[in-house]
Amino acid sequence: METDDRSLLRQYAERHSQEAFAALVGRHLNLVYSVALRTVRSPQVAEDVAQSVFTDLARQAHRLAPDIILTAWLYQVAHRTAIDVVRHESRRQLREQVAHELTAMNATAVDWTHIEPLLDEAMHALDDTDRIAVLLRYFENKSLREVGTTLGTSEDAAQKRVSRAVERLREFFARRGVAVGAGGLAVVISANAVQAAPAGLAATISSAAALAGATVAATTTATIAKAIAMTTLQKTIVTAAIVVTAGAGIYEANQASTLRREADSLQQQQASLTSQLQQLQRERDDASNRLPLSTDENVALKSDSAELLKFRAELAAAQNDLTQSAAKSWLDRVAQLKQRLEQTPGAKIPELQFVTEQDWLNATKGELKTDVDFRRALSAIRAAGESKVASMVSKAVTGYMQSSNGQFPTELDQLQPYFDSPVDEAVLQRWAIVPASTVKSFVMYGANVLITQKAPVDDVFDACFVVSSQGMGSSDFLSGETSETMRPVWAAYKAAHNGQMPTDTSQLEPYITTPEQRTAIDKLMLCESNSK
Repeated sequence: METDDRSLLRQYAERHSQEAFAALVGRHLNLVYSVALRTVRSPQVAEDVAQSVFTDLARQAHRLAPDIILTAWLYQVAHRTAIDVVRHESRRQLREQVAHELTAMNATAVDWTHIEPLLDEAMHALDDTDRIAVLLRYFENKSLREVGTTLGTSEDAAQKRVSRAVERLREFFARRGVAVGAGGLAVVISANAVQAAPAGLAATISSAAALAGATVAATTTATIAKAIAMTTLQKTIVTAAIVVTAGAGIYEANQASTLRREADSLQQQQASLTSQLQQLQRERDDASNRLPLSTDENVALKSDSAELLKFRAELAAAQNDLTQSAAKSWLDRVAQLKQRLEQTPGAKIPELQFVTEQDWLNATKGELKTDVDFRRALSAIRAAGESKVASMVSKAVTGYMQSSNGQFPTELDQLQPYFDSPVDEAVLQRWAIVPASTVKSFVMYGANVLITQKAPVDDVFDACFVVSSQGMGSSDFLSGETSETMRPVWAAYKAAHNGQMPTDTSQLEPYITTPEQRTAIDKLMLCESNSK
């Protein structure tokens, strides 16, 4: 089947075959959707993650290695994308809640509800070959012969590989307090790890992602970036009346902005005008059916037709006015944010040279009224630039390691030959190579050394981007900064509430005993303000 995957992928990469891509989506969608759902805990957000993963596949199809094992690639991308969503949108509260649920597990029950929260973390603790073996055997329920064929080994060797990988998973779960035998673990994973994605999602993803891939194949990277930004901006202006309602589950950001009020106003006017139009059309149809028409009826019919045209014109004018108003309001916020950046030199970073106009639009979806609003928006635009730099660094690290027998760089200057174009020293000076143990808010298994920013500009809102030998990811500076300080506070709260977690950070205040804890909780509460 993997051979079939490669054939389909080659057909799509070389000929942009929609049928081939749809077949790949249909074959692997359930796996991708299930990986995402276990992490984001929201079916709607899991659908978004799945669409993003297959869009990435469409865009990168022509760059993937000919011997790629697509199941493993999709699993990795799905898990990384879902983790990024959780880290950006739910911050510490969700992670702490999940951590508490994991530690409170009944250690003796062999139950999917105990296995599920830890499964993907356990999978990523395996080495690449073991992970692929488990994915093929228990996620896709392949025979040992098929597993061996894919891995290039015999059926007996595949059996040993799978058994060893399952035992390592069992040991991982045992260390987390979940007691389960290797045989029972294999059965539970095989029965539950992959769930059916919602009906119709495959067709939606196939068309949308394949279109994105075709665009990438036909244009240069720079042109694509401008085209995507322009297309998104046009869509944003045309649909500005409804854009702020798009989001559910952990994506809910409570962005009660001017666009929402304008959208509601437009919808109300449309409903009223549509109702009047329908009424006039019914009256006109009744008049047309009454033969012969009297002179008075002819006059009324002409009047109705005139009114119909009038209301159509009014509706079109209302739509145009509100759309233009929404677009102007959004662009005004972009101008305000750029002005605030100029007035706050300390908020600037050299990575901003890489941001696009679309990044500015994304950073200003919400209102800009308070100082906190501006801090959040400036942090978002910095994150856009830093994310692009992290991606460039990750690609350069891969190139360096391939030419250095797998050695990780010891100096950032060693990466310069591996960038697509030279990177300013001012940019690299904000980044450093550090031991993995120093980045407390981020875990990347198997990585001893990381590349990350030296320090945040805003220690409350800024994101922390991390590059290792295994790829890149992101977290936040604040949770790592406050974790040790707040540990006694969390412990005191749980001791007083029978191990329960607080539903709001402010509930921890009675348990603060030091000035450092006071400072930490103030930052946490500020970060969470207006984001629930």
